[in-house]
Amino acid sequence: MTTHVRCGTLFASDTKTAQASCTITYDDQGIIRYAGPDAGAPPVALHDSVLDYTRLFVMPGLLDVHTHLAYGNAKSEEDIDLYQPLEFRTLRGLFFAQKVIAAGYTSICAPGDAGQISLSVRNAIEFGLFDGPRVTAAGRYITTRQGLTDWYPSWIGAPETSIGRLVTSRDEAIEEIRVQVKNGVDCIKLAMDGTLTRDNGELVAAFTQDETTAMVTEAHRLGKKVVAHARGREATLYSARAGIDLIFHAYYLDDECLEEMVKSGSAIGPTMTFPRNIIDFTQPHEPAAIKGRIADVEREYEIACRNLGKARKAGIPMMTGTDSGFAVTPYGEWHARELEIFVDDLGFSPAEALACATSVTARFMTKGDRIGVLQPGRFADFIAVDGSPLENIAILQDKSRIRHVHIAGKRMQIPERGYDPRQVTDRAFTNWSELYTQEKVRALRKSRQGLAAE
Repeated sequence: MTTHVRCGTLFASDTKTAQASCTITYDDQGIIRYAGPDAGAPPVALHDSVLDYTRLFVMPGLLDVHTHLAYGNAKSEEDIDLYQPLEFRTLRGLFFAQKVIAAGYTSICAPGDAGQISLSVRNAIEFGLFDGPRVTAAGRYITTRQGLTDWYPSWIGAPETSIGRLVTSRDEAIEEIRVQVKNGVDCIKLAMDGTLTRDNGELVAAFTQDETTAMVTEAHRLGKKVVAHARGREATLYSARAGIDLIFHAYYLDDECLEEMVKSGSAIGPTMTFPRNIIDFTQPHEPAAIKGRIADVEREYEIACRNLGKARKAGIPMMTGTDSGFAVTPYGEWHARELEIFVDDLGFSPAEALACATSVTARFMTKGDRIGVLQPGRFADFIAVDGSPLENIAILQDKSRIRHVHIAGKRMQIPERGYDPRQVTDRAFTNWSELYTQEKVRALRKSRQGLAAE
């Protein structure tokens, strides 16, 4: 049996244009057999079905290359690493993976999670136990001293339930890569940024060039792609020289970094939604604001826009991702904001941004040659939107406009269900945000007396 989808407008993502009055057909295995003008479509047979999307904009399902399924919309690192067992985090990750469906996302990459959480979610969906997006899964970040995720005191160390795997030698790093490959990861995540800065404020890379190259060489030898967290210039440079497939952030890249990226073919996943949301959503009373983080993020965001604009002009592939999984980037809420940022702040056209979120990002994903483009031989992963994102890219953030989501032809219909974050995620024991010295208490009492007298 064949399914015929009548499209009002079709954006297949193999070109930068959309066509009116088109048809997609796919077989009962969810494989596209035809995608093009109605005039060339095969006739409808007796037992075929027809979907009338003639009032809708049909395009490939969107892809987010930076969604952390283990985080649970966390408000702190401790929430991510400590306060729920891995088994519960896996169930929670499946619940949140389904949240992205309603936002029009049919494929995600979970680049670095504790234990085998993302692997288990991926398998549960792939084996048909649950409906959900396609998942490209990594294991724990590989990190070292002063690296991202090494945020606990040295006398405590990195707990086994952490999202990071602390390695102290090249041999340990290579062994961890081999273990993760044995466990079935799709990609390896390296925490390339360190926490130390030089006198000029530049971040020091967590690994040396030789260490980075050795890890990437081993991962590639075993047939796995590599993704790196690298905001700083040095980490970005080392990543590009080593041939890392996808570099997250790269905010402080320079001409030398760009030159090495062109040589190696490395792509960038800017992940601009996370800092933009920090700037726009953080309230004055929150710790991030009190610590001055908003101003720091604003400065970095401006630098990132300038440098990533240079990367776009240099032809570096740009993939869309959001760092979803934090309280400021909840699952299913802000994924498509990255496309709006690509257009408004990085200089992409709406059509280019749509391509980045589909055909370009697909290059990193598992089975990437079967998704991201609506053409014969690929999976029928597509969405039908009320309105044209080519005219207004921001409409993709309105979930009410995402009328239908199909994965391998099957329409996803997952009921919306709320949850209580105080039970699911918020477990850190933060009782006070102030130090109540005698001076502080006198000031509070004086303030209260003044309010009472008004």
